[in-house]
Amino acid sequence: MRMDEQSTLEVRPPVEPRAPEETQRSSAARVVVTAIFALAVVVGVVVAGILPRVKARQAIGAETEDLAIPSVSVVHLQASSRAQEIVLPADIQPFIDAPVFARTNGYLKSWVNDIGTSVKKGQLLAEIETPEVDAQLRQGRADLATAQVNLRLAQITAGRDQELIKTDAVSKQDLDNALSDLAAKQSAVRSAEENVHRLEDLVSFEKIYAPFDGVITARKTDVGQLINSGSSGGPTTELFHLAAIDTLRVFVNVPQTDSPAARRGLTVDLTLPQYPGRRFSGTLVRTADAIDPASRTLLVEIDVKNPTRELLPGAFAEAHFKLPPSARAFLLPVPALIFRAQGLQVATVDDGKHAVLKSVKLGRDFGTQVEVLTGLKESDAVIINPPDSLVDGEVVRPVTSTGEGQ
Repeated sequence: MRMDEQSTLEVRPPVEPRAPEETQRSSAARVVVTAIFALAVVVGVVVAGILPRVKARQAIGAETEDLAIPSVSVVHLQASSRAQEIVLPADIQPFIDAPVFARTNGYLKSWVNDIGTSVKKGQLLAEIETPEVDAQLRQGRADLATAQVNLRLAQITAGRDQELIKTDAVSKQDLDNALSDLAAKQSAVRSAEENVHRLEDLVSFEKIYAPFDGVITARKTDVGQLINSGSSGGPTTELFHLAAIDTLRVFVNVPQTDSPAARRGLTVDLTLPQYPGRRFSGTLVRTADAIDPASRTLLVEIDVKNPTRELLPGAFAEAHFKLPPSARAFLLPVPALIFRAQGLQVATVDDGKHAVLKSVKLGRDFGTQVEVLTGLKESDAVIINPPDSLVDGEVVRPVTSTGEGQ
């Protein structure tokens, strides 16, 4: 076995020893290759560790910027094409309202009708005792009779003198005196007649009559009370208060912004708290044709028929005005309004991503919605509940709202 193994060994030529310079160059090359390889490994490790982080940071930055864009709800404008209704406080008054006073002094003898009584024009309300006026009337009639007797005597005397003057039985002076006395007596009779008529009128004032058809709303006297007409300078005494309520006058102060629509002939409905769910129809019959400088309102009168007398004068009511729509006006939810130092503004979305602040002018206020007269166009997408920090030109993400304002 050993001989065989030895026989199989190859016979190699002897290796010549390398020179020292070659050995150094070979070692330097190996060191360079090793360093390059190590550097490549380090770079690869570094790149493999940093690149994902860079990508992650870029992704986080992009996501942060995306999340920084505020999402806003937008609605599209609704044209104010239907008639609107405004509700204003109203004051109900009688069609005719008058206190009833006495025209003569005396004591109340009797009264006929009390409060709540319906009376007709010319119906007796009360009667006054005036003994002094009655006595003056009797004296006036006696004075009239005396004046009439004196007038007849003057007529006879003047007639006789006119006949006698033809025969020169009396002088011209006597005739002139007789004619002058006749004229004076005629004037005295007329004066006595007028005095009697005046006293008869005063006596007729003893009876108080209703001046128009209506209801007695107050009785402020009673039997035996001293009645003063004011002719002697004392305070006057109101006897009754009368109101015509078959037709009522309703007075409403319409704001200046709505005054152009308050035209004669407009139908207005009234609601009262004591009649929930019911409406009473009236017609606007006249306006003051002037704006009150204190309240900036227009006073209008509405006539309401009241045949059943359910409506009472002096009551409070609410007047419902059906006003026509304003031309080129839009309805906008109240949360879309922005109140800033620049004035009233609304935020809209331009080109689908940029906020634009627009100044607007409002019309009527309907509670949850307001009427926009100027500053917007129909194609505008309006931001609802805009952030307080929203500025003009800011990038936003619009989200169509299905809530109010659609």
